[in-house]
Amino acid sequence: MKAVGLDQPLFAARGEGAYLEDAEGRRYVDWVMSWGPLIFGHADPETVSAIVEAARAGTTFGTATEREVLLAEEIVDAVPSVEMVRLVSSGTEAAMTTLRLARAVTGREPLVRFRGGYHGHADPFLSEAGSGVRTLGIEAAAQGRVVDYDDLDGVERAIEGAACVFVEPVAGNMGVVAPADGFLDGLRRLCDDSGALLVFDEVITGFRVARGGAQERFGVLPDLTVLGKIVGGGLPLAAFGGRAELMERLAPAGDVYQAGTLSGNPLATAAGLSVLRRLTPEVYDELEQKGKRLDALGEYGRFERVGAMATLFVDDYPALFRHLLERGIYVAPSQNEAMFLSTAHGDEEIDRTIAAVAEFFAT
Repeated sequence: MKAVGLDQPLFAARGEGAYLEDAEGRRYVDWVMSWGPLIFGHADPETVSAIVEAARAGTTFGTATEREVLLAEEIVDAVPSVEMVRLVSSGTEAAMTTLRLARAVTGREPLVRFRGGYHGHADPFLSEAGSGVRTLGIEAAAQGRVVDYDDLDGVERAIEGAACVFVEPVAGNMGVVAPADGFLDGLRRLCDDSGALLVFDEVITGFRVARGGAQERFGVLPDLTVLGKIVGGGLPLAAFGGRAELMERLAPAGDVYQAGTLSGNPLATAAGLSVLRRLTPEVYDELEQKGKRLDALGEYGRFERVGAMATLFVDDYPALFRHLLERGIYVAPSQNEAMFLSTAHGDEEIDRTIAAVAEFFAT
């Protein structure tokens, strides 16, 4: 909030559909949607019902449950490159373990990643990262070989001897930036030629830009995929997966250790199953139509949208943020973040947002 000129955070009290209510009773059209997980909006009745039913049977067991297997099957069915999957509790944990796995598989240490990307707060990913790291102006010790997004020549210079290339297939943490034509295909080719593994961080794009994520939308398959946000239905759950011969290196089948007491938590798997099972083609058609209506924001700045994630880039974002908040519209308090469409956003909420942005530029 300091980055947009305010002294204290917004304290949420409750949410319903497309709306968030703060601790002082003010109600906002919410475009943050918990930073992306709430594709059916706040307090979605079916998700809440699934969580309550699961909680009545126990909140955690520390051993396998059937829902873990069922959720894994949904992920494998949806995400084209994933044959096996491991459930964890956060996107940071998923990315960190995916890097550990890539290093073990290749016998190499370096990684290549992109300036302005964000893969959680593990040390190897923080230098020149996007999201909150950039917003707060935090400088982390340099790790990895960092190149510019869409710069295939830079990747070619950096990839020799690398274990993997980590990329958001649609950048979502320096604002939404779609990949240039041929960029993802080029990464696939360079990884194949060098022996590095291609890792798609689909924490944001997974189940948002398509049911099968960006790899379905753009037709490029990575070796390993990191998932989060929507996959947990709004509860703390993330996952990573890929080809079976890679994933079988994980303990207990293999020698790459990973464990977590709350991994595959029964409440989170219940929420995830409730959401993933309802992500039909009709849902994505609906979100795309809503997105096209929201495209009218392009009249007021550079508006980038891929599916149900978008960013309006403007010169004075802090002033725009404060203007919208005063009018009951909550967007991310950082130009580096995205707006997230949900099925709960209707024409009224979209048109109200466009009108408020227009008012800001008119005055």
